Amino acid sequence: MKKTRLPIAVYWEGIKQAFDEMRHHKLRTSLTLLGMIFGVGAVIAMLSVGEGAEREALKMIESMGVKNLVVNARSAEGEALKSVREHSIGLSLRDIESARDTLPFVQNWSAEKKVKVFSLFSLKGRSDAQVVGVTPSYFELSALPLGEGRTLTEKDEAYYQQVAVLGPEAARSLFPQGGAIGSLIKVNHQWFTVVGVLSEKESSKASIQGVKLGGERNQVFIPLTTALKKMHFNSLENQLDSFKLALADGIEPSLAAKSLQHLLNRRHGGEKDFDVVVPADLLAQHQKTQQIFNIVMACVAGISLLVGGIGIMNIMLATILERTGEIGLLRALGAKRKDIARQFLIESIAISGTGGIIGIGVGLLLALIISSAAGWPVAWSPFSILLALGVCMTIGVGFGLYPANKAAKLDPIIALQRD
Repeated sequence: MKKTRLPIAVYWEGIKQAFDEMRHHKLRTSLTLLGMIFGVGAVIAMLSVGEGAEREALKMIESMGVKNLVVNARSAEGEALKSVREHSIGLSLRDIESARDTLPFVQNWSAEKKVKVFSLFSLKGRSDAQVVGVTPSYFELSALPLGEGRTLTEKDEAYYQQVAVLGPEAARSLFPQGGAIGSLIKVNHQWFTVVGVLSEKESSKASIQGVKLGGERNQVFIPLTTALKKMHFNSLENQLDSFKLALADGIEPSLAAKSLQHLLNRRHGGEKDFDVVVPADLLAQHQKTQQIFNIVMACVAGISLLVGGIGIMNIMLATILERTGEIGLLRALGAKRKDIARQFLIESIAISGTGGIIGIGVGLLLALIISSAAGWPVAWSPFSILLALGVCMTIGVGFGLYPANKAAKLDPIIALQRD
Protein backbone atom coordinates (compact mmCIF):
# COMPACT_ATOMS: atom_id res chain seq x y z
CA MET A 1 0.00 0.00 0.00
CA LYS A 2 1.44 3.36 -1.05
CA LYS A 3 2.20 5.82 1.73
CA THR A 4 0.62 9.26 1.26
CA ARG A 5 2.61 12.34 2.10
CA LEU A 6 1.08 15.12 4.19
CA PRO A 7 0.48 18.38 2.33
CA ILE A 8 2.53 21.44 3.26
CA ALA A 9 -0.68 23.15 4.36
CA VAL A 10 -0.97 20.74 7.30
CA TYR A 11 2.48 21.67 8.58
CA TRP A 12 1.87 25.35 7.94
CA GLU A 13 -1.34 25.23 9.93
CA GLY A 14 0.55 23.50 12.75
CA ILE A 15 3.24 26.23 12.72
CA LYS A 16 0.60 29.00 12.89
CA GLN A 17 -1.12 27.24 15.76
CA ALA A 18 2.22 26.91 17.56
CA PHE A 19 2.93 30.65 17.34
CA ASP A 20 -0.65 31.45 18.39
CA GLU A 21 -0.07 29.33 21.48
CA MET A 22 3.23 31.14 22.16
CA ARG A 23 1.51 34.54 21.91
CA HIS A 24 -1.26 33.36 24.20
CA HIS A 25 1.29 32.59 26.96
CA LYS A 26 3.79 35.42 26.44
CA LEU A 27 5.44 35.43 29.88
CA ARG A 28 5.78 31.66 30.13
CA THR A 29 7.14 31.42 26.59
CA SER A 30 9.60 34.28 27.18
CA LEU A 31 11.02 32.61 30.26
CA THR A 32 11.37 29.35 28.34
CA LEU A 33 13.11 31.11 25.46
CA LEU A 34 15.79 32.59 27.75
CA GLY A 35 17.58 29.26 28.14
CA MET A 36 17.77 28.76 24.38
CA ILE A 37 18.74 32.39 23.73
CA PHE A 38 21.63 32.36 26.19
CA GLY A 39 22.73 28.90 25.09
CA VAL A 40 22.84 29.75 21.39
CA GLY A 41 24.30 33.17 22.17
CA ALA A 42 27.11 31.51 24.15
CA VAL A 43 27.81 29.08 21.28
CA ILE A 44 27.93 31.88 18.68
CA ALA A 45 30.13 34.12 20.87
CA MET A 46 32.46 31.22 21.74
CA LEU A 47 32.88 30.14 18.12
CA SER A 48 33.34 33.75 16.99
CA VAL A 49 36.08 34.42 19.52
CA GLY A 50 37.71 31.07 18.75
CA GLU A 51 37.62 31.68 14.99
CA GLY A 52 38.98 35.20 15.42
CA ALA A 53 41.82 33.98 17.65
CA GLU A 54 42.68 31.24 15.16
CA ARG A 55 42.86 33.67 12.23
CA GLU A 56 44.89 36.12 14.29
CA ALA A 57 47.35 33.40 15.28
CA LEU A 58 47.76 32.29 11.68
CA LYS A 59 48.33 35.90 10.64
CA MET A 60 50.99 36.43 13.30
CA ILE A 61 52.73 33.12 12.64
CA GLU A 62 52.79 34.03 8.96
CA SER A 63 54.89 37.08 9.84
CA MET A 64 57.44 34.76 11.46
CA GLY A 65 57.13 32.09 8.79
CA VAL A 66 55.88 28.61 9.68
CA LYS A 67 58.87 27.12 7.82
CA ASN A 68 61.38 29.44 9.50
CA LEU A 69 63.53 29.22 12.59
CA VAL A 70 63.98 32.42 14.58
CA VAL A 71 67.00 33.08 16.81
CA ASN A 72 66.73 35.94 19.30
CA ALA A 73 69.53 37.38 21.42
CA ARG A 74 68.98 37.39 25.17
CA SER A 75 69.54 40.70 26.91
CA ALA A 76 72.11 41.12 29.68
CA GLU A 77 73.70 44.17 31.30
CA GLY A 78 76.63 45.19 33.46
CA GLU A 79 78.77 42.50 35.05
CA ALA A 80 76.49 39.75 33.76
CA LEU A 81 77.11 40.88 30.18
CA LYS A 82 80.88 41.05 30.74
CA SER A 83 80.82 37.52 32.13
CA VAL A 84 78.95 36.26 29.07
CA ARG A 85 81.39 37.99 26.71
CA GLU A 86 84.28 36.02 28.19
CA HIS A 87 82.92 32.96 26.38
CA SER A 88 80.66 34.31 23.63
CA ILE A 89 80.77 37.32 21.30
CA GLY A 90 76.97 37.17 21.13
CA LEU A 91 74.65 36.78 18.17
CA SER A 92 76.47 37.71 14.97
CA LEU A 93 76.63 37.35 11.21
CA ARG A 94 79.24 34.64 11.73
CA ASP A 95 76.56 32.49 13.38
CA ILE A 96 74.52 32.72 10.19
CA GLU A 97 77.54 31.89 8.04
CA SER A 98 78.24 28.81 10.17
CA ALA A 99 74.61 27.71 9.94
CA ARG A 100 74.62 28.09 6.15
CA ASP A 101 77.90 26.18 5.81
CA THR A 102 77.04 23.43 8.29
CA LEU A 103 73.28 22.86 8.01
CA PRO A 104 72.22 21.79 4.50
CA PHE A 105 68.53 22.50 5.10
CA VAL A 106 69.04 26.30 5.36
CA GLN A 107 67.71 27.89 2.15
CA ASN A 108 67.59 31.58 2.98
CA TRP A 109 68.19 33.93 5.89
CA SER A 110 67.58 37.44 7.17
CA ALA A 111 68.94 39.43 10.10
CA GLU A 112 68.09 42.55 12.06
CA LYS A 113 69.70 44.97 14.49
CA LYS A 114 67.78 47.65 16.39
CA VAL A 115 69.28 51.13 16.45
CA LYS A 116 69.13 53.31 19.56
CA VAL A 117 67.30 56.43 18.36
CA PHE A 118 67.92 59.87 19.86
CA SER A 119 66.00 61.80 17.22
CA LEU A 120 63.95 60.87 14.18
CA PHE A 121 62.34 63.52 12.04
CA SER A 122 61.70 64.84 8.55
CA LEU A 123 61.07 68.38 7.34
CA LYS A 124 57.34 67.69 7.83
CA GLY A 125 57.09 65.80 11.10
CA ARG A 126 58.62 63.80 13.92
CA SER A 127 58.25 60.16 14.96
CA ASP A 128 58.97 57.84 17.88
CA ALA A 129 59.39 54.88 15.53
CA GLN A 130 61.97 52.16 16.10
CA VAL A 131 64.83 52.14 13.57
CA VAL A 132 65.99 48.68 12.52
CA GLY A 133 68.87 47.61 10.32
CA VAL A 134 67.77 44.63 8.19
CA THR A 135 68.95 42.55 5.26
CA PRO A 136 67.03 42.73 1.95
CA SER A 137 65.51 39.27 2.48
CA TYR A 138 63.92 40.40 5.77
CA PHE A 139 60.75 41.66 4.05
CA GLU A 140 60.16 38.39 2.22
CA LEU A 141 60.79 36.12 5.20
CA SER A 142 58.63 38.30 7.45
CA ALA A 143 55.80 38.49 4.88
CA LEU A 144 55.71 42.30 4.99
CA PRO A 145 53.61 43.68 2.11
CA LEU A 146 54.92 46.71 0.23
CA GLY A 147 52.52 49.63 -0.21
CA GLU A 148 54.55 51.89 -2.50
CA GLY A 149 58.10 52.35 -3.71
CA ARG A 150 60.55 49.48 -3.20
CA THR A 151 62.23 47.52 -0.44
CA LEU A 152 65.96 47.34 0.28
CA THR A 153 68.27 45.68 -2.26
CA GLU A 154 71.61 43.88 -2.31
CA LYS A 155 73.12 47.03 -3.85
CA ASP A 156 71.96 49.07 -0.85
CA GLU A 157 73.71 46.57 1.40
CA ALA A 158 76.92 46.40 -0.64
CA TYR A 159 77.38 50.19 -0.93
CA TYR A 160 76.15 51.16 2.57
CA GLN A 161 73.37 53.23 1.01
CA GLN A 162 71.50 55.61 3.30
CA VAL A 163 68.02 54.63 2.24
CA ALA A 164 64.97 53.69 4.33
CA VAL A 165 61.67 51.84 4.12
CA LEU A 166 58.93 53.11 6.45
CA GLY A 167 56.17 51.25 8.25
CA PRO A 168 52.72 52.80 7.60
CA GLU A 169 52.40 54.40 11.05
CA ALA A 170 55.94 55.82 10.89
CA ALA A 171 55.17 57.21 7.42
CA ARG A 172 52.07 59.01 8.72
CA SER A 173 54.03 60.56 11.60
CA LEU A 174 56.94 61.72 9.45
CA PHE A 175 54.86 62.76 6.44
CA PRO A 176 51.32 63.66 7.58
CA GLN A 177 50.39 64.97 4.13
CA GLY A 178 51.90 62.00 2.26
CA GLY A 179 54.66 62.14 -0.32
CA ALA A 180 57.17 60.09 1.64
CA ILE A 181 58.86 58.45 -1.36
CA GLY A 182 62.01 60.34 -2.33
CA SER A 183 61.92 62.54 0.77
CA LEU A 184 64.61 62.75 3.46
CA ILE A 185 64.46 61.70 7.09
CA LYS A 186 67.14 62.16 9.74
CA VAL A 187 68.02 59.31 12.10
CA ASN A 188 70.25 60.67 14.88
CA HIS A 189 72.97 62.40 12.81
CA GLN A 190 72.45 60.64 9.49
CA TRP A 191 70.13 61.57 6.60
CA PHE A 192 68.27 58.78 4.77
CA THR A 193 66.23 58.84 1.58
CA VAL A 194 62.83 57.11 1.79
CA VAL A 195 62.51 54.54 -0.98
CA GLY A 196 59.48 52.56 0.17
CA VAL A 197 56.46 52.43 2.49
CA LEU A 198 54.88 49.21 3.76
CA SER A 199 51.15 48.66 3.49
CA GLU A 200 48.87 48.20 6.47
CA LYS A 201 48.95 44.80 8.14
CA GLU A 202 46.41 44.79 10.93
CA SER A 203 47.08 42.77 14.07
CA SER A 204 45.41 43.16 17.47
CA LYS A 205 48.12 41.30 19.39
CA ALA A 206 51.84 41.90 19.77
CA SER A 207 52.76 38.42 20.98
CA ILE A 208 51.81 34.77 20.79
CA GLN A 209 52.64 32.18 23.46
CA GLY A 210 54.81 34.84 25.15
CA VAL A 211 56.90 35.61 22.05
CA LYS A 212 56.80 39.24 20.92
CA LEU A 213 55.75 39.85 17.34
CA GLY A 214 54.89 42.66 15.03
CA GLY A 215 55.69 46.32 15.55
CA GLU A 216 56.54 46.77 11.87
CA ARG A 217 53.82 49.41 11.49
CA ASN A 218 55.88 51.89 13.51
CA GLN A 219 59.37 51.00 12.36
CA VAL A 220 61.94 52.45 9.98
CA PHE A 221 64.06 49.92 8.09
CA ILE A 222 67.57 50.72 6.88
CA PRO A 223 70.26 48.42 5.38
CA LEU A 224 71.92 46.27 8.04
CA THR A 225 75.43 47.06 6.78
CA THR A 226 74.66 50.79 6.93
CA ALA A 227 73.39 50.48 10.49
CA LEU A 228 76.42 48.48 11.65
CA LYS A 229 78.89 50.85 9.98
CA LYS A 230 77.35 54.30 10.55
CA MET A 231 75.34 53.98 13.77
CA HIS A 232 76.76 53.88 17.29
CA PHE A 233 76.60 50.64 19.31
CA ASN A 234 78.13 49.54 22.60
CA SER A 235 81.17 47.33 22.04
CA LEU A 236 79.70 44.58 24.25
CA GLU A 237 76.38 44.49 22.39
CA ASN A 238 75.28 41.62 20.20
CA GLN A 239 76.06 42.36 16.56
CA LEU A 240 72.54 41.13 15.74
CA ASP A 241 69.34 41.21 17.76
CA SER A 242 67.85 38.31 15.84
CA PHE A 243 67.98 36.35 12.60
CA LYS A 244 65.72 34.00 10.68
CA LEU A 245 66.58 30.87 8.76
CA ALA A 246 64.23 29.61 6.02
CA LEU A 247 64.11 25.81 5.90
CA ALA A 248 63.96 23.59 2.84
CA ASP A 249 60.71 21.80 2.03
CA GLY A 250 60.13 18.54 3.87
CA ILE A 251 62.32 19.48 6.84
CA GLU A 252 60.74 19.09 10.27
CA PRO A 253 61.20 22.48 12.04
CA SER A 254 61.55 20.92 15.51
CA LEU A 255 64.37 18.61 14.39
CA ALA A 256 66.08 21.44 12.51
CA ALA A 257 65.88 23.58 15.66
CA LYS A 258 67.77 20.93 17.65
CA SER A 259 70.59 20.91 15.10
CA LEU A 260 70.76 24.70 15.11
CA GLN A 261 70.69 24.80 18.92
CA HIS A 262 73.61 22.36 19.10
CA LEU A 263 75.64 24.41 16.59
CA LEU A 264 75.03 27.71 18.38
CA ASN A 265 75.78 26.20 21.79
CA ARG A 266 79.23 25.21 20.54
CA ARG A 267 79.84 28.60 18.92
CA HIS A 268 78.75 30.49 22.05
CA GLY A 269 80.84 28.46 24.46
CA GLY A 270 77.78 27.01 26.16
CA GLU A 271 76.45 30.46 27.14
CA LYS A 272 72.64 30.70 27.08
CA ASP A 273 72.66 34.12 25.43
CA PHE A 274 70.17 33.26 22.70
CA ASP A 275 66.75 31.62 22.18
CA VAL A 276 65.69 29.48 19.24
CA VAL A 277 62.01 29.96 18.42
CA VAL A 278 60.10 27.47 16.25
CA PRO A 279 57.01 29.24 14.81
CA ALA A 280 55.42 25.89 13.86
CA ASP A 281 55.60 24.80 17.53
CA LEU A 282 54.13 28.13 18.66
CA LEU A 283 51.20 27.58 16.31
CA ALA A 284 50.67 24.05 17.63
CA GLN A 285 50.78 25.30 21.25
CA HIS A 286 48.31 28.06 20.44
CA GLN A 287 45.94 25.63 18.74
CA LYS A 288 46.10 23.33 21.77
CA THR A 289 45.34 26.22 24.12
CA GLN A 290 42.52 27.36 21.85
CA GLN A 291 41.11 23.82 21.77
CA ILE A 292 40.97 23.70 25.58
CA PHE A 293 39.26 27.11 25.59
CA ASN A 294 36.71 25.89 23.03
CA ILE A 295 35.96 22.74 25.04
CA VAL A 296 35.37 24.74 28.24
CA MET A 297 33.15 27.25 26.44
CA ALA A 298 31.28 24.45 24.65
CA CYS A 299 30.53 22.85 28.03
CA VAL A 300 29.18 26.15 29.37
CA ALA A 301 27.07 26.66 26.24
CA GLY A 302 25.90 23.03 26.39
CA ILE A 303 24.70 23.43 29.96
CA SER A 304 22.74 26.55 28.94
CA LEU A 305 21.14 24.65 26.05
CA LEU A 306 20.36 21.70 28.34
CA VAL A 307 18.62 24.05 30.76
CA GLY A 308 16.73 25.53 27.82
CA GLY A 309 15.70 22.05 26.67
CA ILE A 310 14.41 21.18 30.14
CA GLY A 311 12.45 24.42 30.08
CA ILE A 312 10.86 23.44 26.77
CA MET A 313 9.89 20.04 28.15
CA ASN A 314 8.34 21.66 31.23
CA ILE A 315 6.27 24.12 29.24
CA MET A 316 5.07 21.42 26.87
CA LEU A 317 4.04 19.17 29.77
CA ALA A 318 2.18 22.12 31.33
CA THR A 319 0.51 22.78 27.99
CA ILE A 320 -0.72 19.17 27.82
CA LEU A 321 -2.44 19.57 31.21
CA GLU A 322 -4.10 22.80 30.06
CA ARG A 323 -5.21 21.38 26.73
CA THR A 324 -6.30 17.91 27.83
CA GLY A 325 -9.89 18.61 26.82
CA GLU A 326 -8.80 19.95 23.44
CA ILE A 327 -6.75 16.80 22.82
CA GLY A 328 -9.72 14.61 23.76
CA LEU A 329 -12.04 16.55 21.45
CA LEU A 330 -9.59 16.30 18.53
CA ARG A 331 -9.27 12.54 19.06
CA ALA A 332 -13.08 12.22 19.24
CA LEU A 333 -13.38 14.09 15.94
CA GLY A 334 -11.03 11.66 14.22
CA ALA A 335 -7.54 13.00 14.82
CA LYS A 336 -4.96 10.24 15.04
CA ARG A 337 -2.24 9.90 17.65
CA LYS A 338 0.44 10.90 15.13
CA ASP A 339 -1.51 14.12 14.40
CA ILE A 340 -1.48 15.08 18.08
CA ALA A 341 2.20 14.15 18.43
CA ARG A 342 3.09 16.14 15.31
CA GLN A 343 1.34 19.27 16.56
CA PHE A 344 3.07 19.24 19.96
CA LEU A 345 6.41 18.48 18.32
CA ILE A 346 5.95 21.42 15.94
CA GLU A 347 5.25 23.68 18.92
CA SER A 348 8.42 22.46 20.65
CA ILE A 349 10.49 23.09 17.52
CA ALA A 350 8.89 26.53 17.08
CA ILE A 351 9.93 27.54 20.60
CA SER A 352 13.50 26.29 20.18
CA GLY A 353 13.79 27.77 16.68
CA THR A 354 12.60 31.19 17.87
CA GLY A 355 15.05 31.06 20.76
CA GLY A 356 17.81 30.02 18.37
CA ILE A 357 17.22 32.89 15.94
CA ILE A 358 17.12 35.46 18.75
CA GLY A 359 20.17 33.77 20.29
CA ILE A 360 22.15 34.23 17.07
CA GLY A 361 21.61 37.99 17.29
CA VAL A 362 22.51 37.97 20.98
CA GLY A 363 25.64 35.92 20.25
CA LEU A 364 26.84 38.30 17.53
CA LEU A 365 26.24 41.27 19.83
CA LEU A 366 28.00 39.50 22.71
CA ALA A 367 31.01 38.77 20.47
CA LEU A 368 31.25 42.46 19.53
CA ILE A 369 31.08 43.46 23.21
CA ILE A 370 33.85 40.96 24.07
CA SER A 371 35.96 42.28 21.21
CA SER A 372 35.48 45.88 22.31
CA ALA A 373 35.99 45.28 26.05
CA ALA A 374 38.80 42.70 26.00
CA GLY A 375 40.43 43.59 22.70
CA TRP A 376 40.05 40.01 21.44
CA PRO A 377 39.65 39.48 17.69
CA VAL A 378 36.36 37.93 16.54
CA ALA A 379 35.33 36.41 13.23
CA TRP A 380 32.08 34.88 12.06
CA SER A 381 31.50 31.98 9.75
CA PRO A 382 28.25 30.55 8.33
CA PHE A 383 29.26 27.20 9.80
CA SER A 384 29.15 28.50 13.39
CA ILE A 385 25.70 30.06 12.89
CA LEU A 386 24.29 26.95 11.21
CA LEU A 387 25.85 24.73 13.88
CA ALA A 388 24.30 26.73 16.73
CA LEU A 389 20.88 26.80 15.05
CA GLY A 390 21.11 23.08 14.23
CA VAL A 391 21.96 22.19 17.83
CA CYS A 392 19.10 24.37 19.00
CA MET A 393 16.58 22.64 16.71
CA THR A 394 17.91 19.24 17.79
CA ILE A 395 17.34 20.23 21.42
CA GLY A 396 13.77 21.21 20.50
CA VAL A 397 13.09 17.85 18.87
CA GLY A 398 14.84 15.84 21.59
CA PHE A 399 13.07 17.50 24.51
CA GLY A 400 9.76 17.74 22.65
CA LEU A 401 9.43 14.04 21.83
CA TYR A 402 8.40 12.94 25.33
CA PRO A 403 5.62 15.56 25.79
CA ALA A 404 4.42 14.92 22.22
CA ASN A 405 4.18 11.17 22.78
CA LYS A 406 2.49 11.69 26.14
CA ALA A 407 -0.12 13.93 24.53
CA ALA A 408 -0.68 11.40 21.73
CA LYS A 409 -1.23 8.53 24.16
CA LEU A 410 -3.97 10.27 26.17
CA ASP A 411 -7.22 8.29 26.18
CA PRO A 412 -9.81 10.53 24.43
CA ILE A 413 -12.66 9.51 26.77
CA ILE A 414 -10.68 10.18 29.93
CA ALA A 415 -9.37 13.45 28.40
CA LEU A 416 -12.90 14.69 27.70
CA GLN A 417 -14.06 13.75 31.19
CA ARG A 418 -11.08 15.52 32.79
CA ASP A 419 -12.01 18.75 31.06
